[in-house]
Amino acid sequence: MLLALGALATAAVACAPASDTSTASGSASANPSAAASCAKDQLKLTKPGTLTIATDKPAYEPWFKDDKPANGQGFESAVAYAVASKLGFAQNEVTWAVTPFNSAFAPGQKQFDFDVNQVSITPARAKAVDFSHGYYTVKQAAVALNGSKFASVTSLAQLKDAKIGVQVGTTSLQAVKDVIKPGAEPNVYNEQIDAVNALKNKQVDVVVVDLPTAFYVTAAQVDGAKIIGQFGSGSGTAEQFGLVFQKGSTLVSCVDKAIDELTSSGELAKIETQWLGSAAGAPELK
Repeated sequence: MLLALGALATAAVACAPASDTSTASGSASANPSAAASCAKDQLKLTKPGTLTIATDKPAYEPWFKDDKPANGQGFESAVAYAVASKLGFAQNEVTWAVTPFNSAFAPGQKQFDFDVNQVSITPARAKAVDFSHGYYTVKQAAVALNGSKFASVTSLAQLKDAKIGVQVGTTSLQAVKDVIKPGAEPNVYNEQIDAVNALKNKQVDVVVVDLPTAFYVTAAQVDGAKIIGQFGSGSGTAEQFGLVFQKGSTLVSCVDKAIDELTSSGELAKIETQWLGSAAGAPELK
């Protein structure tokens, strides 16, 4: 994936340590005053007649494609249009706006109906903005050097003998212990960059990070590295991405309904498989 250096800030902030994540049930903020009607003509929009969706620029792959959020390609663009469709909006009735990542969940007036930009739902952020139900549960990913002993593994069991590097205090470390269960204790580092450097220097066979960070590691941090695969975090608190709204937005309950329908129908899973699965270089490890 071709990500610029700015992706590091996105990955680092979006993917919070285990202590900062919300519950897997979705929104960290309920909105009991949300509008009773989700009819298109009853929705309170930033600009009448169009659904305004925001994201950062550049818009990175695999979340978007070719830095063009409006083309409907890439995981988050596809999710945004699927939600828009559930709300009754055709693709030509959606307007995209640019909002820097950190500004999306900062206090203050918003110039969008919702923002989509790999923003993790956390209680701290929910004090300033409202979140939708989660549209993506962050998975873990194993990264190795091309040509190494573990570069071609196809199952979690094949990682049990690997020397694994991982950052302390993260959901990734918990996933290594709960899911991979390696034969030897993992090498634990204070900072993610230290684990990455250990991989570069071949001090570890594999590093485990969350999937969004893995895309950045292989695109910009380690030449000749590849994502072996992705896997669920197992038990414990799961990190989720949510759509971001102005605090008190009456759209939240309607978007929650749309996400719930996309989830129950399996459409959301299909979008995830298409854009974040093998085609994006991150096959599932079981």
